[in-house]
Amino acid sequence: MNTADKIFSLDSEVLNACVSCGLCLPHCPTYRVTGDERLSPRGRISLMRISESSEFVPTQEWINSMDTCVQCLGCETACPSSVQFGDLISETKKNLRHVRKLPISVRCGLKVIARPFLLKVATFFISYLQKLGLFRNSSYIPSGVPSVKRKLSVDDSTGEPVLFTGCVMNFWTPWVHEAALKSLKFFGVSPDVSGNKVGCCGALHEHSGLTKEFEKMAQKVIEKMPDTVPILVNSAGCGAVLKEYGTLLKTDEAKEFSKRVFDVHEWMAVNFELPKKSAEKEAVIVQDPCHLRHVQNSHHHVRDLLDPFLEIVELSDDGLCCGAGGVYSLTQRELSTEIRQLKSTALNEVMKGKGTLRVASANPGCVTHLQAEGFEMKHPLELVADYLSEMDHQSVEKLNEF
Repeated sequence: MNTADKIFSLDSEVLNACVSCGLCLPHCPTYRVTGDERLSPRGRISLMRISESSEFVPTQEWINSMDTCVQCLGCETACPSSVQFGDLISETKKNLRHVRKLPISVRCGLKVIARPFLLKVATFFISYLQKLGLFRNSSYIPSGVPSVKRKLSVDDSTGEPVLFTGCVMNFWTPWVHEAALKSLKFFGVSPDVSGNKVGCCGALHEHSGLTKEFEKMAQKVIEKMPDTVPILVNSAGCGAVLKEYGTLLKTDEAKEFSKRVFDVHEWMAVNFELPKKSAEKEAVIVQDPCHLRHVQNSHHHVRDLLDPFLEIVELSDDGLCCGAGGVYSLTQRELSTEIRQLKSTALNEVMKGKGTLRVASANPGCVTHLQAEGFEMKHPLELVADYLSEMDHQSVEKLNEF
């Protein structure tokens, strides 16, 4: 299978929308750390255009250019021509499956997270290995993975809305879901949780170009979830793909499903009157996950929730990717580490004169990746839950009943 018409079929109008102005370059993490045009958005688009030729045969250099993209979509936010780079790179990675295979460690990992029983077994062994000193400073496995899956307290659930608990977060960082439930309960909301019956959303599979596996998992999520209530998500990556089910699956059922998906910070900030601002507030740095800032455009709602309790310290890197990128820290370890160093520099810069600050990020991948660099990371809802627990529950009036 050597010809482009059998492998790649990219939208020529989208390709031609790029005028190679270069305004995307400062926002591309791989270009920032390498200075290589082949590892920039406009460079990748230029190489994609070559694939339109019937004589095109993908070289290893060409494949490497596409594989090294983090898919952070910072370039889309910066592009004055609104080039849909995300669609181009997503379609390219789907078709790359014809010319190369993902590393076996990644393929095995993606199979495990798609099956709750296997993930449960893997979690037990990871927890045991961490007690022996392994995986304690991993960029893709959080510290303190519990050996036994913690049951989320939803005894008083009204069934509306539903908190999407996913796969890895459900087993490895259940405390984030507990913080979400605690925060929602403060406002009188007792949601149900999706749990193992729904499982993984398929975000990492779609991100890796595994189209058939993703579509099967996405269809299961739609079928197993209630068909009328709001769906709240506290992982930026999961929320982004759940909101895009309609576009990716192209079915009316999927489109209706996506309309009911909300980032949990977004839903809370819009629907409830938040407490008055505290007089004295701890300073905290907010690090925006790419899929919350560049895909969902919901990053400002995190600030809305944190602002009453904390002094928000902003980074000066315009939301540059931290290098986690789903399985990117596994498939492109060297680049991922170099990109993380850029984020570390930005974090350390704003800490000058302020001392060591905690960092809030609404995506488990970002949290784990930056924890490995030594930063004290928290999900925003963990901070919110801590402050709400100290307040008089009668002091906040709900705007709406759900």
